[in-house]
Amino acid sequence: DVSSPKHGKVDPDNMPHVGGNMWAGGTGGRDTAGLGGKGGPYRLDAGHRVYQVTQAEKDAVPEEVKRAAREMGEKAFKQRLKEIQMSEYDASTYERFSGAVRRQVQSLRIILDNLQ
Repeated sequence: DVSSPKHGKVDPDNMPHVGGNMWAGGTGGRDTAGLGGKGGPYRLDAGHRVYQVTQAEKDAVPEEVKRAAREMGEKAFKQRLKEIQMSEYDASTYERFSGAVRRQVQSLRIILDNLQ
């Protein structure tokens, strides 16, 4: 069961963590920042294979946990913007321009990776 969202502990060795309720950047778990899980405050990719919980499990997360996770994610987003000296307007403008060329940038990255 999910209880309350949190960032989670950072693994200094960046080992892959699947499931559970402890590690930041894990996959398929609960309550912590990661990918493929449920109840976490925000997405956090540590570069490992993603294990996805079912949509039914995600839908079963209580509304108060979803609300707390959204609030924590919004707070972390605003803190990150402050760290990089970017306003919310700047972020939305960046996202608008970035989104328009996202596919082309991804294609270019694949081409450059293959050339290396």
